[in-house]
Amino acid sequence: MTRKQKVVFSIGWLSLAIIVLLLIVMVIAQTWRYTEAGKVPLKTGVILHAVNEQLLPEGLSTPSFFVNPVAPTIKRADLILETRDGEPIAMRLYTPTQSGPHPVILYFHGGAFMEGYGNVDTHDNILRALANRTNAIIVAPNYRLAPNYSFPTAIHDSFDALKWVYDEAKELDADTENIAVAGDSAGGNIAAAVVMKANEAGYSLKSSAFLYPLTTFEDTPFPSRDAYSSGYYFLSRSVMERARAAYTPNQDDWINPYVSPLLSDALRDFPTSLVVTAEFDPLRDEGEAFAEKLYDAGNDVEAVRFNGTMHGFLSFYEVMGRADYALSYVAHFFNRSFETDETSQKQPFYVKELDEGDTVQDEVEAYGMSVYLLWQKIVQLIK
Repeated sequence: MTRKQKVVFSIGWLSLAIIVLLLIVMVIAQTWRYTEAGKVPLKTGVILHAVNEQLLPEGLSTPSFFVNPVAPTIKRADLILETRDGEPIAMRLYTPTQSGPHPVILYFHGGAFMEGYGNVDTHDNILRALANRTNAIIVAPNYRLAPNYSFPTAIHDSFDALKWVYDEAKELDADTENIAVAGDSAGGNIAAAVVMKANEAGYSLKSSAFLYPLTTFEDTPFPSRDAYSSGYYFLSRSVMERARAAYTPNQDDWINPYVSPLLSDALRDFPTSLVVTAEFDPLRDEGEAFAEKLYDAGNDVEAVRFNGTMHGFLSFYEVMGRADYALSYVAHFFNRSFETDETSQKQPFYVKELDEGDTVQDEVEAYGMSVYLLWQKIVQLIK
């Protein structure tokens, strides 16, 4: 065999080995789609596996060659809010660089009401994206958390932030005719309480968005709580029980409407509302039940379930097409509410199910992530 033939032969074997390895990676990645409660999209399966195996690299984001650089359109500022009891809390503002007046979205971060589970820093990417996609001022208070501060401190802090927005509207260059609230998970629970308190105080909100919200502290037998509460889908029954014990140590508070808005009889006069749920989320059913109760109370409400997603999925919008699609959906809801005073035509209540957002980029990135994850597993075995 000549030298040239040997080189060609070696290249052929190397190419074959690479193809075989890639096929193995693809097969393994496909197995990660089959979770304990059912089949999920490829990218969702890879992310779930990575997080549960603690293999996901810090600061994961879309590769830079996929991103078109743009000039910054918002500026961020941290300030201090003096609460009603005199104790200051941190608050973050995301403000458009162009002149206003601008709509305002008061956003309450998720995180099980407890220290160590969530704050404005963990939600910085969502807050920035929402500011960019709505051209609104985003106000995000770091409300005080359990176990040091139990109910109703978080509610008081959050409502004080809303009052601050109205008091400082001129300084903020804010449009007081277009003020909205939003929150995810525990923050969605707080957002509902703030709307109820705003109604009592005579504040007129333009819209509200509740993103995979916790809506009742009672042990209600929702099927989704049983199906998806192992923790594999980013929220476990044990965390929910710890959150309940820390945030509401007094069991009588579990039926308080500001704790369990699903049980409230004061859901009339909510602003135009969007309730977002995730298919593989223990909070899915109670979120959709809350949307239906808002509807039954005479409100304009849209309920949307994003299939193929898990609790907290919006935080992955930079690497997950379904999450990016959902975040754009939320932004469009706010933009539409700010632009019109019309409510949608009254129709029978239903939950809109969306199965959109996956892209070719998602597919390619999912396999690329799988290569990294398998390499990390090999490194762990060698150690």
